[in-house]
Amino acid sequence: MDSGTRWRFEWNEAKATLRVIAWLLLAVLLSTYSGREDALRQIQKTGVLRAAMVNDPTSYYLGPAGYTGFDYDLANDFADYLGVSLDIVLVDTPEDALTEVLSGNAQMAAISMPVTAERAQAMRFSRPLRYRTPELVRKMGNPEAEDLEALESPIIVPGGSAHATWLEQLEAEIPSLKWDTRTDAEPEALLREVANGELDLTVAGSDLVAITRRYYPRLAVVRQLGAPRPLAWALAPEQGDSLYHELSHYLRLLGKKELQRLRDRYFGHIERLDYVDAVTLATHFETRLPRYREKFEQAAKENGIDWRLLAAVGYQESHWDNSAVSPTGVRGIMQITQQTARFLNISDRTDPSEAIAGAARYLRSLHGRLPESIQEPDRSWFMLAAYNIGLGHVLDARRLTERMGDDPDRWVDVRQHLPLLTQPRHYKQLRYGYARGPEAVHYVGHVRTYFDMLVWLTSREEEAPVPVDPRPREMRPPKGENPLAIEQPLL
Repeated sequence: MDSGTRWRFEWNEAKATLRVIAWLLLAVLLSTYSGREDALRQIQKTGVLRAAMVNDPTSYYLGPAGYTGFDYDLANDFADYLGVSLDIVLVDTPEDALTEVLSGNAQMAAISMPVTAERAQAMRFSRPLRYRTPELVRKMGNPEAEDLEALESPIIVPGGSAHATWLEQLEAEIPSLKWDTRTDAEPEALLREVANGELDLTVAGSDLVAITRRYYPRLAVVRQLGAPRPLAWALAPEQGDSLYHELSHYLRLLGKKELQRLRDRYFGHIERLDYVDAVTLATHFETRLPRYREKFEQAAKENGIDWRLLAAVGYQESHWDNSAVSPTGVRGIMQITQQTARFLNISDRTDPSEAIAGAARYLRSLHGRLPESIQEPDRSWFMLAAYNIGLGHVLDARRLTERMGDDPDRWVDVRQHLPLLTQPRHYKQLRYGYARGPEAVHYVGHVRTYFDMLVWLTSREEEAPVPVDPRPREMRPPKGENPLAIEQPLL
């Protein structure tokens, strides 16, 4: 190791030590303040749970049907469990959230953040809510990024973040590694810079990388930096044990299945489209969709469906090509069979107006014919599966799921058993017999991905950014609202 590299390595170690000392000093100073009230008692007295959160696509953001996100939904549910309202303290970074908690301005940092050794010395973390793998990311066609020992340009990560901690650990493995931090930089912004060729390399969590690659398909993962890391919420140690114990009890009551269901809602459908697929969709959004957009919008409005969901189904079926004909004889932009056309009174399934309107009515019908016990958003995923392989097969898959001891109302459970409809020992015991179950699983995942991409593409058409919802909890969209904007009981 030359003197320059040694100096840099020692300086990074010193910075890490100074950060630990700063966190611990703040925690000790606050813990000695006798006027600090027990967090749970404070929440019960005011009737408000104050949670620090970050506005990003993995935690809290504005979706098609209002404010949503993995941590947002979970924090809302925890507030319901406590019998109080949720008040969001919006911050820019996880580090800012920890500061808000340590200062007493928030009772917890409701952000699924990596549990680093440095943070664990100053904070008290919940049980892991999910896991994230650090990934080194470059732009496709950048050969320099392949050899980490011979980098000419440094890897850039947000300053004071877990990303810097990950690179410090990698530097121990590769002493010649070049990297640097950027103050006030956000991981998503750095990924965009890499995709646009403005930056060579960055490090981000696998969940954010997967989401961002749908919109910037030229991003490529060079390598994973170790094993998946646990993500959890943080509380201040000096707030007392009561809130921590209530959160722990709530998470135990919620159980692995409900957490899995929530994770599936936000991350289970992140399909890794390749570069060609993603660019093709973006191109067709500009060249093909304009011919049919008004028809999608009108049909969706008449049937209480988000038009982008209807368009996503159309894209999965035909790539918005009205001349498409499948090997099995289905035709047109929505690939409607002759039998379905007769059921929907469609005289010409190659007429885009008739086909799109008929598909919207069919989706609405399927949504309404599902058992009432299936709630959103699972109800919409079941609806999409039924559109693909038929309602009877979906109901069979629910029966099979229940026989195997899982919940037939949860898409994440039924999705695991749908592939069994191809096995004689299972489908011969069911009413509707054989079905291409694996195809339905992929179908739903693809439509959900296309829907997300269309939401992102259409949001770019709006010049003004949408502000974070400042309203108190009781004035925000109700928790559990259909994310696909089906607003009423159907049929």
